[in-house]
Amino acid sequence: MNKAIRMIAIMAVISAITWFYLNQTDSASWTKSDLVILEDLAIYSLPTLPPDLSNAVAQNIDAARFGHSLFFDTRMSVNGLVSCATCHSPEKQFSDGLPKGRGIGLSDRNTRTIVGSAYSPWQYWDGRKDSQWSQALSPLEDPDEHGGNRMYYARFISEEPGYRRAYESLFGSLPHFNDKSRFPDGAGPIDNPAIFSAWENMATEDKHTVNIVFANIGKVLAAYQRLLIPGESKFDYYVKALLQNNNDKAETIFTKQEIRGLRLFINKAKCTNCHNGALFTNNEFHNTGSLSFPSEMPDRGRIDGVRKVLADPFNCLGPYSDDPTRNCPELTFVREGVELIGAMRTPTLRNLEGTAPYGHKGQFQTLKQVLEQYNDSPLAMIGHNEVEKPLGLSTSELDSIEAFLNTLNSPLITSPEWLNPPRLEISSTAVLQ
Repeated sequence: MNKAIRMIAIMAVISAITWFYLNQTDSASWTKSDLVILEDLAIYSLPTLPPDLSNAVAQNIDAARFGHSLFFDTRMSVNGLVSCATCHSPEKQFSDGLPKGRGIGLSDRNTRTIVGSAYSPWQYWDGRKDSQWSQALSPLEDPDEHGGNRMYYARFISEEPGYRRAYESLFGSLPHFNDKSRFPDGAGPIDNPAIFSAWENMATEDKHTVNIVFANIGKVLAAYQRLLIPGESKFDYYVKALLQNNNDKAETIFTKQEIRGLRLFINKAKCTNCHNGALFTNNEFHNTGSLSFPSEMPDRGRIDGVRKVLADPFNCLGPYSDDPTRNCPELTFVREGVELIGAMRTPTLRNLEGTAPYGHKGQFQTLKQVLEQYNDSPLAMIGHNEVEKPLGLSTSELDSIEAFLNTLNSPLITSPEWLNPPRLEISSTAVLQ
């Protein structure tokens, strides 16, 4: 009985200490260095989106309208059922809420949000694409996503009157591709013997013509996606109040638990080593020891991504880039190295709500599981886990970090008209609106 009473007393003391700590964590005790970090994390520090010199229409509103229509058009797939919005749904922060993306088939990895992705020099988990427009092309020819080929898309744009007008207003004359002896029904350098053979048998000049149209499809899609930017969240309002020395207001915005979670995030938990900047990502590549998807071999990640982006004809240095200077420092200086084995690009932490499961393979059903993964720091299944030792955070501390992460949810600053399908579809009797 005495042991039981002592145990109850000890637990009561622990609970009292925990309660006291949580309720003493107020906004008045942030240090100057803390405030510098918080200011850097706030959405207000996000710079104006720089131009993409490799995409001449990146900031053209008519190109964005064209891309907006293509983004929601299910005819941009071989079965007429899959659009970009199938996996990048506006209702789910332009993600899909699935472990792995599902189009015509099942893709290899979890679908990343495209909100704010224009700020990143790399695309995809492994960074195998170095621009939004180049990335937009890949799903179109992926047999598990849109399942088409570049000849199909070039002809579709050419034969659809509304799209033809939109294309020619931006890029000039568009071929008709009527001559099937030169331009087969389907052709492209993809993993389909008949389609690949048809592509290989085309004249070099004709392949180049098709590639130009295909690249321009990616460029208008990118012009649209550049408009998708996160807005102010509860966290941002909190930081604004702190920077205005309005601590009383700040404490009406954040709970004690959320303040504690934020303190842990920027200090003890070391989250800002990777999740820094206004989008809470450094857009770099890290191996954090994530488990493989059940029954699959470990994902090689960035080490393969480097090789793919260097070989990509649609990269910044390639013939379809619009930058005459070919000023591509990231691509020019990228190098392979053993540290890239198993490394994945750091995801943004903004707007996590409704985007579970998490991880490059959708391995984690909840944020709690993600946090426990970092806290435990398991050995990497491939390569080396950069989180060298367990963080040693308590369950209460992990709960506090999760509470803070939920303060990063916000609406987009994007006008609602861009978040839904266009009011008028492109058809033989409809003009791009």
